[in-house]
Amino acid sequence: MSNTAVKYIDRATGKLCIETIMGEKALNFAYNTLAGRTLWGMLFNSGFFSSLMGIYYDSPISKKSITSLLKIPGIHPEEAEFHWQKYHSFNDFFARRLKPGIRPAAAGDNILSSPADGRILVYPEISPDKAMPVKGAMRSLNFLCAGELTAQKYSVAVVRLAPIDYHRYHYPCDCSDCGNIKSIPGKYHSVNPIAFKKAPDVFVENSRVITELTSPVFGKFFYLDVGAFGVGSIVNTGKPGEHAKMDEKGFFKFGGSTVILVMESDKMQFDEDLIKNSASGLETLVRCGERIASAL
Repeated sequence: MSNTAVKYIDRATGKLCIETIMGEKALNFAYNTLAGRTLWGMLFNSGFFSSLMGIYYDSPISKKSITSLLKIPGIHPEEAEFHWQKYHSFNDFFARRLKPGIRPAAAGDNILSSPADGRILVYPEISPDKAMPVKGAMRSLNFLCAGELTAQKYSVAVVRLAPIDYHRYHYPCDCSDCGNIKSIPGKYHSVNPIAFKKAPDVFVENSRVITELTSPVFGKFFYLDVGAFGVGSIVNTGKPGEHAKMDEKGFFKFGGSTVILVMESDKMQFDEDLIKNSASGLETLVRCGERIASAL
């Protein structure tokens, strides 16, 4: 087993799994070698290379790359709206919709659903002015949210999307969008755990979009879409107004990305298995729509 192996708990089975990482050799070169780290300014500090990748993956000639993605365990192409051969480019397949009913919302107005497919870490209580609870991180939760936080304590869910995952993200509960949206330019580091050992401030340094939402049950909360290396773009399809749980909020084009929920701690409580796994430093594989928390 590689010493950079990324472990997680599959919630459906309870088993400890090893993640198959797309581009693992390139990630190890970029973050674990001196030669790779000297290229950080060129690779991660601007959107140039990510934009080039986006142009390629939007083009019809990238369709052949879909077959490489299909070889990675856990992708489940049968869930896609169409057969993979009907997609016109790699990004067309990457940002695919799923067949109706594949990701139902967890029932109950007092239940918070996962906003996306991915590997989740939860933090039940964070002071907004303390450093993010990622090993070595120096920036605060309030910095991550561009100074919008006013409560004393927050609960945070970090859902990391791997390239094999369904890359559309959704509203986790019935809520309203008042139109307070901030787009924060930044870097384009990978969000894979391999990167955090060398660049622990990834979430607060990467390009991100912050949306303020209000729920009649969970109160005011913030929804962050975080870009990463290779992400051609973050596309928010949700508009200001009222939204039902599991309405689509947007999608990522190619690249591993992250969705973060920042909610007031006195309004909700994460499920015990997610708290336990996160406290052990283990992500939990969840599906979009699946229950992750309940209202207090």
